[in-house]
Amino acid sequence: MNTYMAKNETVEHQWFVVDATDKTLGRLATVVASVLKGKHKPIYTPHVDTGDYVIIINAEKIQLTGKKWDQKLYYKHSGYNGGLTSRTARETMDKFPTRMVEKAVQGMLPHTKLGRAQAKKLFVYAGSEHKHSAQQPKELEV
Repeated sequence: MNTYMAKNETVEHQWFVVDATDKTLGRLATVVASVLKGKHKPIYTPHVDTGDYVIIINAEKIQLTGKKWDQKLYYKHSGYNGGLTSRTARETMDKFPTRMVEKAVQGMLPHTKLGRAQAKKLFVYAGSEHKHSAQQPKELEV
């Protein structure tokens, strides 16, 4: 008996929608990253993109535990000397409501070409509306 290895041509991708209302950021991100990778499927193959598409709605209603709203920092660098800037989680949520969820999920994906391809299958929306109703996404419980 041989080990089954999935191929790009044979993988069927599904669409899932996740409501992030009152969900903890890290716990939501681990489940979504697992679905994007395809680890929930029996045909999971580490070097093939077997994952599914995930739509996250209500990202502005995500929760953080403890004092993370004021203590957790998000960094970016302009590329110039002294160009490091930081924002707290509260400031990031006020200015970019979807960025915290995107960064949390992308941090749990591989940092390779495959991980970037998997990250492109993530769609995050601040409100409850999304434009992917034609794909008939299924509800994913977290």
